[in-house]
Amino acid sequence: MATRTGYSRLQIALHWIMALLIAGAFFTHESMGEALRQKIEAGIVGPGTPTLHTILGMLALIFVLWRIVVRLRHGAPEPHGSPAVVAAAKWGHRLLYLLMVAVPVGGFVAWFFGLRDVGDIHGLAGQALVLIALGHAAAAVWHHVVQKDGTLRRMARPE
Repeated sequence: MATRTGYSRLQIALHWIMALLIAGAFFTHESMGEALRQKIEAGIVGPGTPTLHTILGMLALIFVLWRIVVRLRHGAPEPHGSPAVVAAAKWGHRLLYLLMVAVPVGGFVAWFFGLRDVGDIHGLAGQALVLIALGHAAAAVWHHVVQKDGTLRRMARPE
């Protein structure tokens, strides 16, 4: 993977699209447990009627896979900070990517195969994803306001 000083226009667009999709999926998840229960009780196997939440989740999966390919091909800038901060940033990003893939896959499996237990795990993982993403955003603001190191600007202005 190549080392860069900033992100490309495509990487920035994919980042913000993912942020919107994750937020949208989070704010539309409330009725999914009941919808899954009704689907299971009705004996519906397969996708059933898609909801806004399921559509956003599938879009999130497509976009994160695209984002991973772009990152592998074009690299990403190294994090700023002490060795501990750099390690935290790298592991935080790895966890974000893991959850950005696992959460929609788990939701797909739960919805398509009518597996309530997988749906419960998906819900918990989705909450973890949102919390980690909020921590990620807080760290970016901290870098911008306190450290003044240009980290946040890299996700606003293309290289």
